Amino acid sequence: MKTRAMQFNILKIFFLSAFIVCFISCSEDDDADEIDDTNGDNEEIDGDDDNSNGNDGDSFDNSDIVFLLIDEDAIDNGNEPNNFSETDVNDNIAEIGQRAILDYFQDNIGETIDLYSGQVGDEGFFAPSTIPDSWISAGPTNSGLQNYLTPGPGLGAEGDDPEVLLDEIPDVIPLRATGLKMLEGETVYVVVYDSDISINYDPIEANLQGDNLGIVAFDVLSVTERTNGSSSDLPVISIRIRDAEEIGQLNLGLFSNAPVPESSSEPFDVEPPAGPESIEIVNAS
Repeated sequence: MKTRAMQFNILKIFFLSAFIVCFISCSEDDDADEIDDTNGDNEEIDGDDDNSNGNDGDSFDNSDIVFLLIDEDAIDNGNEPNNFSETDVNDNIAEIGQRAILDYFQDNIGETIDLYSGQVGDEGFFAPSTIPDSWISAGPTNSGLQNYLTPGPGLGAEGDDPEVLLDEIPDVIPLRATGLKMLEGETVYVVVYDSDISINYDPIEANLQGDNLGIVAFDVLSVTERTNGSSSDLPVISIRIRDAEEIGQLNLGLFSNAPVPESSSEPFDVEPPAGPESIEIVNAS
């Protein structure tokens, strides 16, 4: 009887031990599954974060870049809607022939901001539609536009008369609502002036003398009517900032069919049309 009782007790101990081992093993498997699930969740979150960091992933892929000029009515320190500081827009280093990239635009590539575009008769955006022969002959290259951008003699370079070739420049078109609307979807490369670009209308020509703030480049995302200003205010331009150094290496062209205003007040073109004429971009000589 004692032997049988001992055998029974041994069996009880064996089965109890087996049960405990099985229980512990199952618990460890469950814990491991929970850890795996947690890691999987973390990996998914990390992946979402990676996808959200592409600030300029939607940048336009334009092969022809539109060359423009901008004055203080579109980009300046202290002006709405951005209230840039002096250093944001290079106002602290403004000079004739300045071609440095504006500090804010260099530091915020891929960001989207709005720009105002001036008023009828005091526009902020200008489109040269031709290049003067005098710019071509000025050197140092065979391209008049590149000589202006360098800048070359008489086009902003240091010398006895650094601006002699920058007055009475024909075919510099101040852009009002229709012309601005035609820029939607385009990438532009811009020289920014520290003060007003003055325009004569008969014939149309510009005085491009004066200090420059430097260079910017951006995609024109949308052009919409400005409703929070005066009746003569031109549209709001929504832009995506691009790398001006990179854009400047592409093919720069001229807005050849920019609408030419009759005078400083006509046409009173402040509302962007729904379906403007398509832009025509020609090679800059």
